[in-house]
Amino acid sequence: MTRQQLFAVCFFAVLLVLFYQIAVIFSPFLLPILWAAILAHVTFPLHARLTALLKGRETASAWLLTLGIMALVVVPVVFLTLLLIQEVGIAYDAISAWVQSGGVKRLPAQLAHLPLGGRMQDFISRHVTSSRDLETFFLQSSKALSGFVLDQVAGLAKNAFLLAANFLVMIVTLFFFFRDGRRFLDGLYQIIPLEDSHKAKIFSRLDQTITAVVKGIVITAIVQGVLAGIAYAALDVPVPVFLLALTIVLAPLPFGGTALVWGPVTLYLLWVGPVWKGLAMLAWGAGVVTMVDNVLRPLLIGQGAKLPTLFLFFSILGGLGAYGLIGLFLGPILLAILLTAIQIYREEYLSEPPPPA
Repeated sequence: MTRQQLFAVCFFAVLLVLFYQIAVIFSPFLLPILWAAILAHVTFPLHARLTALLKGRETASAWLLTLGIMALVVVPVVFLTLLLIQEVGIAYDAISAWVQSGGVKRLPAQLAHLPLGGRMQDFISRHVTSSRDLETFFLQSSKALSGFVLDQVAGLAKNAFLLAANFLVMIVTLFFFFRDGRRFLDGLYQIIPLEDSHKAKIFSRLDQTITAVVKGIVITAIVQGVLAGIAYAALDVPVPVFLLALTIVLAPLPFGGTALVWGPVTLYLLWVGPVWKGLAMLAWGAGVVTMVDNVLRPLLIGQGAKLPTLFLFFSILGGLGAYGLIGLFLGPILLAILLTAIQIYREEYLSEPPPPA
């Protein structure tokens, strides 16, 4: 081994050790940094336009956009949390008033008008000895449910420091991505040991995939929320605006999603009557709101990112299981990079050499 080769081996060994140590140091902040990178990528065209309006002052544009995004996140979260606490108290009071007004005694007659009401009557008659036991069950269940929700909110409040720290890291990182993002990207582009044509393909596919995933998730969630909100308002469901916002927030979740909202609403409508409202909500939720997610999201993401639908489906579910909510974005992104790498490999190593001149 020559002196130059020995120096190269030692240099890369030290470089790998340094990379590993930096990765260990940065690992607690990985998720906030990834969220900041996704937000910066999606909103960077807006930053470019705002910078042009401010006559090239990138720092001022970065501050304005960062503060705007912070307001868009903090204000709705605080509002929805306070509204949830208020609605839990109202629900508990409503159940208590229903029990005290003799609702339990009217329960068998109400069950007779519901689907499968006869079986539910038989179940209650076998397992409940008196109406007093059933009243106690309803009061204790509603109190336990209210306590559970309030405990969860209190748990979030106890972890408020950790949530605030991660949010602060994301906001600070987002500001620097706005201000210095082009220089960061140029530096990363230069140090990647690939040919310029290959790097251009990878970065182009990365940009295409992130944009398609974000647009697909956001647009699908908004469409589902609006469709569900129309049904909430038409069927006179209480607090339809809050339920609409909650539907949009939960829509990206692949397990449950919008059904976590319109499902309990259906049960509520079946309970309070008339029954046709509950059946209409069930049909609209299962036949329209849920089907929009099954059709629109893969269509938007698959066409925008040019990914096979089957692989896209598994990448979303697998990414969610491996990385949490950020996996909704990481799964398709990693799949797109892998497919691009395979394409480069096929072009470079599997293509036939040109015939001799």
